[in-house]
Amino acid sequence: MFFTLTSCSKSNNEGKDHLVFRYNQYENVSSLDPAFARDVANIWSTNQLFNGLVQLDDSLHIIPDIAKRWEISEDGLHYTFILRNDVKFHKHPQFKSVDSTRRVTAKDFTYSFNRLIDPKVASPGNWVLKTVESYNAVNDTIFKIHLKKPFPAFLGLMSMRYCSVVPKEVVTHYGSEFRANPVGTGPFKFKLWEENIKLVFRKNELYFEKDKNGKQLPYLEAVAITFLPDKQSEFLQFAKGKIDLLNSLDASYKDELLTPMGKLRDAYKDRVNISKGPYLNSEYLGFYLDTEKEEIKSSLLRKAVNHGFDRVKMITYLKNGIGMPAINGFIPKGIPGYNNIKGYDYNPEKSRQLVEAYKKETGDNEPTIRIATDANYQSICEYIQRELEKIGINIVVDVMPSSTIRQKKWAGKLDTFRASWIADYPDAENFLSPYYSKNHTPNGPNYTHFKNETFDKLYEESFLITDTKIREQHYAKMDSIIVAHAPIVPLYYDEVVRFTQKNVRGLTNNPQNFLILKRVWKEKKVN
Repeated sequence: MFFTLTSCSKSNNEGKDHLVFRYNQYENVSSLDPAFARDVANIWSTNQLFNGLVQLDDSLHIIPDIAKRWEISEDGLHYTFILRNDVKFHKHPQFKSVDSTRRVTAKDFTYSFNRLIDPKVASPGNWVLKTVESYNAVNDTIFKIHLKKPFPAFLGLMSMRYCSVVPKEVVTHYGSEFRANPVGTGPFKFKLWEENIKLVFRKNELYFEKDKNGKQLPYLEAVAITFLPDKQSEFLQFAKGKIDLLNSLDASYKDELLTPMGKLRDAYKDRVNISKGPYLNSEYLGFYLDTEKEEIKSSLLRKAVNHGFDRVKMITYLKNGIGMPAINGFIPKGIPGYNNIKGYDYNPEKSRQLVEAYKKETGDNEPTIRIATDANYQSICEYIQRELEKIGINIVVDVMPSSTIRQKKWAGKLDTFRASWIADYPDAENFLSPYYSKNHTPNGPNYTHFKNETFDKLYEESFLITDTKIREQHYAKMDSIIVAHAPIVPLYYDEVVRFTQKNVRGLTNNPQNFLILKRVWKEKKVN
């Protein structure tokens, strides 16, 4: 079936609408090259176009992709991947074959990995291979990787879009313009990109995956992406049925769409579905511990802040029930390693006692803390400000651009800052690395400059533990140390919330909030 989005009659468009999945990406796609799949916009797009050795299911379990199985040595250093022999690249004239394509081999992964770490390419994902000593293609279907030291989360890293396989002849042909002329192996293939206007993918008729009934994936004929930069405009398009997915809950329309308890309002119940699930994102306030300010250096005051506001009320009234109160440490629900350890509950009386103890210890009768935040989280920080002033802490909320916060946070120029930590890969180690002392900024993501010898020892030991359950016990101990010393104030564990039109089927949530469209279909609307 020939399909186009630009030159059909209105009746034809309406007749084929169920074959096209439409969504808006308010953050522009900067590249369709998986080596630059750094942010959500790029990841969502490249997810449709490329495959790697392994992939994740909706529960974040590692499952086969181009590698149909793998073996790991007892010492955790050697990985052997056995590849499928029926995976082909999307058709392109650079493949000098009758059908304008060719089969993927292990040498393609050698090339793709070499390219990922090539300084000339300057991929932001080159860190993914920092634990790798070497890799090589034994033959067409066997690819081996040797690590410098054990890293239990390594398979999770291999599921990242950075590690996708790309064809040498096509990349060489386009050079840096491969970003706008992608050729992969994914369920959809590239069709059209008018930057900042629209992006179109077509069904890959050669795709290798099938559903449980043996039917070839994907079900859809096309994916159409628009780039409206305004979230209110995006919502209006969704409300009119012009796009199939709304993947955010912006302050500009949240009360229009949801009740304070997070339920769909009556006006949308008959035409919209809502789905929620854990998201590997912990929202928090961070304290820069290398400051000279007594308020920040004092664990008494940091603990007082943690006890001083009601997280449940904050989520109910400021987030419309989207999110979970962060009362169990920093590791969020939805990731292996989450544990119901005791964190900080709402206890204003205890908070007042801690403030009084701080005043007595330091002689500072008017403790003041400045919180840096961007406009999106201003209401949350102002809520915390009002609550903490009731227990004797003066709070100043500094609203600044998110780019400024990132720069100053990295440079250690913010005493207290609002931040998010979103997992790059599905292992709780990802949420603990920001508190390892050797990761102090600018050498790593330890923005708080937290340092604890016991924590560091447990963190280093965890890399040598191959038993998942024992390693998760180490993670729980480390999370408890973070709670005990309070270098941060966990606010809430975020949730994936998606709104879809009623006729959308097969779209599932996952804790990384990745868009997976290969099993999605749309029921044809009946007028």
